Amino acid sequence: MSVPEAFLPPRWARWPHVQTVLAHLIPSPTPDLPWEREILPLADGESLSLRVCPGQGSTVLYLFHGLGGSARADYMRRTAVLGNARGWTVVAVDHRGAGEGRGLARKPYHSGATADLAAVLDWGRARWPQGRHLAVGFSISANMLLLLVGRDQHLTQPDAAIAVNPPGNLEEASRRLRRGFNRVYDRRFVQLLRRDVEGREGRPLPPTPTLRHFDAVYTANRAGFRDRDDYYAQCSCGPHLGTIQVPTVIITSVDDPFAPASDLGPVSPAVSLRVERFGGHMGYWAARPTPLGTRRWLDYALEECFRELGG
Repeated sequence: MSVPEAFLPPRWARWPHVQTVLAHLIPSPTPDLPWEREILPLADGESLSLRVCPGQGSTVLYLFHGLGGSARADYMRRTAVLGNARGWTVVAVDHRGAGEGRGLARKPYHSGATADLAAVLDWGRARWPQGRHLAVGFSISANMLLLLVGRDQHLTQPDAAIAVNPPGNLEEASRRLRRGFNRVYDRRFVQLLRRDVEGREGRPLPPTPTLRHFDAVYTANRAGFRDRDDYYAQCSCGPHLGTIQVPTVIITSVDDPFAPASDLGPVSPAVSLRVERFGGHMGYWAARPTPLGTRRWLDYALEECFRELGG
């Protein structure tokens, strides 16, 4: 597929942490969309909360948020606007217990929760059987989505997939989060996850100073893995990129502070791997406006992907 022009940051914003933090702090006003709320029952008796914005076209765009985020996250809202402007139906998903899904699930979402993504796609295919189904995953959801199309091809698949800054090696990502400035992100992830879990379970968790510790104390056990090492080994997408069959785009950066492109394994011919030199983790604040009129290079890159993958 054709690719957008390379990302070029301002000279003062080439440090990956500046990109990562800046892009999340600068507000991007977006128009309110006519969302409708849907509750999707899952096979295990729990439920997901979906925000659905009906469109006129035949393409259905599914959006899955990052760790500690929700369907209302800034990058989710911006991407929803892009899809809506193309006349597509947009489905923005809250993972288990996140956002508007609080109170609907007791089990946690995690890096390998491909069955939940497949359940959403299965629901969408039943509702729009003639549609083209395009899924976008950000960060942890990018990992889930790549596992779905690479490892778990027996589950319901999208017609095309876009993964933004996936952590290809969970063990290495968790270790990097303990170093230097990355500890700021680590503390933030733990804070958000503990808030959600303690609110859901109504009890305090043991102290969990790092995400590695949180995954050892809580996530791995509650998600059914033997331990943290088993969880990380089974749920890292990097080793499964060579088997992907559906058209897939991966957007990532060399300088992602905890999930760099170097953690990704060889990809199949179905995958278009777009690796930028700069950008941090889902940052991509550009030196000059993109053709969309903003400095959000990621939005521009996604729009170019939509142009070719959306049908």
